[in-house]
Amino acid sequence: MANKVLTGNFSESLDGATSARVDIDTYVGHLTVDPIAGGGAVLASGTLEYYEKQGVPARTVNKGDGHATLTLKAAGTGRPWFRVPWAACGGTYQWQVHLNPAVSSDITAHSAGGNVKLNLAGMTVTRLAADTAGGNMDVILPDHAANLNATARTGGGNVTVDIGSGLTGNNTVNANSGAGNVVVRIPSGIAARIHATSGAGKVMVDPLFTRTDRNTYQAADYDRAANKVEITVKSGAGNVSVGTK
Repeated sequence: MANKVLTGNFSESLDGATSARVDIDTYVGHLTVDPIAGGGAVLASGTLEYYEKQGVPARTVNKGDGHATLTLKAAGTGRPWFRVPWAACGGTYQWQVHLNPAVSSDITAHSAGGNVKLNLAGMTVTRLAADTAGGNMDVILPDHAANLNATARTGGGNVTVDIGSGLTGNNTVNANSGAGNVVVRIPSGIAARIHATSGAGKVMVDPLFTRTDRNTYQAADYDRAANKVEITVKSGAGNVSVGTK
């Protein structure tokens, strides 16, 4: 008997929240996260697919004192009838999650094999930790981020990270693939220090950044800049590229 894919929709009201911690675990599903158009009185909304035998994804939310904690987690993790993670990238269920762009968000996103696409443009994000065991990872970070700590990691797919403009404070970005290519794009004029390594592929860094040791490159004004970003880019076997846009 076929394991039918079902769909559930959700919507969580804002209820005065100005900050939120969002934890998402799709198991082997593909994931897309982006801002809610217009924001309004909704904290988060979306569409969550799941296998009929798997069961409905779990959703919990706690709110108080202007802060919300939202958890979305796939049910049935580890059951023997379930697809193995490395089969996920060929086509499994989809999760689409829309977040209120006016809420300051701390986001954790995980898939055990699906593709992860995070379009955080126009949002306020303080922290991002995103990983997938084998899928591709595409991340657009917000403009005007302040002291942002962002990590995007995959076990075997490709990683692309677009850093937003107008960063303030000390920001860190880590992009890592076990075997795929890793590309990081930086707006021109940002003071950046880059640590770039690959086990078997090529390392390509925009010549605007001066090489200071075997794996490190930085902008001429990095040490004295009040607003800066430190970037670590790594691949076990693929090419690594850091360029300006």
